[in-house]
Amino acid sequence: MKTTLLKPEDYTRAPWKNGGGVFTDIADAHRPGTDVKDWDSLLWRFASTPIVAPGPFSHMPGIDRLQMVVGGRGLVLKAGGQEFDEREPFTTVRFTGEMEIVTELEAGPVEVVNLMARRGAVEIEMSALKAPGERPLPAATHLVYALSDDCHIRLNGERFLVPGGSTLKVELAEASSLTSVSGLAVLASIRLAG
Repeated sequence: MKTTLLKPEDYTRAPWKNGGGVFTDIADAHRPGTDVKDWDSLLWRFASTPIVAPGPFSHMPGIDRLQMVVGGRGLVLKAGGQEFDEREPFTTVRFTGEMEIVTELEAGPVEVVNLMARRGAVEIEMSALKAPGERPLPAATHLVYALSDDCHIRLNGERFLVPGGSTLKVELAEASSLTSVSGLAVLASIRLAG
């Protein structure tokens, strides 16, 4: 098990692919041997962003996406006749980057986290750690993103403090388990396919 604490000062900021806003890049990975790290070389990205006004999502062919509201409430994603309901915080929705999505804000601006992955190369999951409890973790890369307050977890019997706003990156070579002790966090799991 390898752990790395990513602090807010380690994060970078960049424009959305469509230029409609700015996201905070918390952690990402690109294809090995890539000279230019851009959307075309992206394997996966975990990021946060505010959505302050209704508008279209970026077109991202070949990318699978998971999204969760972590601040505010009332977000709905509309794609043709389909609706992705994120009105309640900490609800994860899954959609593809090819979908033509427009946001609807029913109660003002929201803050969301996104986990994006190259389809066929990476498999992703995302959930909220809202209450104490234990959950299994497969061999993969896992990110524990503590929201506004400190988060306490245990991995393989070892206790970790993740300061509010920071992220603990956990690289597991074999299956393990995570115990949420206290605090509110988002757990993002990234596994290379095959």
